[in-house]
Amino acid sequence: MPGPRVEVVGAGPPTYEPEPTALPAADPLAPDRVVPDTVLDGARYGTYTLRAASVRGDSARFRGAPRSDVLMTARFGAGEGALVLVAVAGGGRHTGHAPFAAAELCRRICTAVGRSHARLADDIRAARRDDLKSGLHRLTDRGYGRLRSRAAELGIAPEEYTAGLRCLLLPADPGCRTRVFFGVGPGGLFRLRDGAWHDLEPAAPATGGPVVGYGSPERGPAARDVPEARPGGDRLTLDLNVAAPPGGPAGDPLPPPAEPFRFRASVARPGDTLLLCSGGLADPFRGEAALARELALRWAGAEPPGMAEFLADVQLRVKGYADDRTAVAVWEA
Repeated sequence: MPGPRVEVVGAGPPTYEPEPTALPAADPLAPDRVVPDTVLDGARYGTYTLRAASVRGDSARFRGAPRSDVLMTARFGAGEGALVLVAVAGGGRHTGHAPFAAAELCRRICTAVGRSHARLADDIRAARRDDLKSGLHRLTDRGYGRLRSRAAELGIAPEEYTAGLRCLLLPADPGCRTRVFFGVGPGGLFRLRDGAWHDLEPAAPATGGPVVGYGSPERGPAARDVPEARPGGDRLTLDLNVAAPPGGPAGDPLPPPAEPFRFRASVARPGDTLLLCSGGLADPFRGEAALARELALRWAGAEPPGMAEFLADVQLRVKGYADDRTAVAVWEA
């Protein structure tokens, strides 16, 4: 049986107070730009349960700064043909433009995926991995190109108007357990299986491949569920409006993002929990073993946590880590 519920792990309590203190300053001419301290969402489709939360970090709460992480969840289509997108973008907390860059990036990804959700869902069901990787890579590059163009319009350096991006694509079809991850920049992708966490990103090739031990061709009983890419791969089936790379003001191609593109298309096993998170949670998850152990204990039950319980789990405090936290967890029935 799990022991008493703890609220802090590590060497000692954090310096900051556990609850928000100061609100961010609001612009009376742009009230729609007010960013809430916390957002929470969830759903259940097919064989999985989704929980998602984004919380302003202790440091931002103390300073009265806005949350720089952005969380967007969206369903496109209906019934078994529906596709769920979860996008997480995190900007640097030392620039005031970060929340707006992260929000713009999420909106652009969401719009492009939504336009082509039917064909995208079909590619996922058919395990057309090369097609998915090619299309999503171009889509991501185009999103970052738009951010660089916007930075030029604002007269600021590109690094002041950018954000890391992490996304999951989850089909609603109960017959499809393929989970697609793609993104650029800091954060984490972890899997909880049989009570043990596995970090799915170290030493991964920049171009991405199926996650070893998570339904990949390399090993694992679920490997037979991942067909090989069809001959003549790299066929762009997604109508993402990114057939050509975006150009700068003079039509010259914009440089690619400084960070490598990451992609995974993997088949989940019953009982798995997949955790995607921004750097604000990935860093303490990797740096403080007690946090990973505690979350493994909390999520060891047969049923996923409720939304309020999940929010409390995401806010489990660790001294020395005060950035925004955004977490998306997928429980496989």
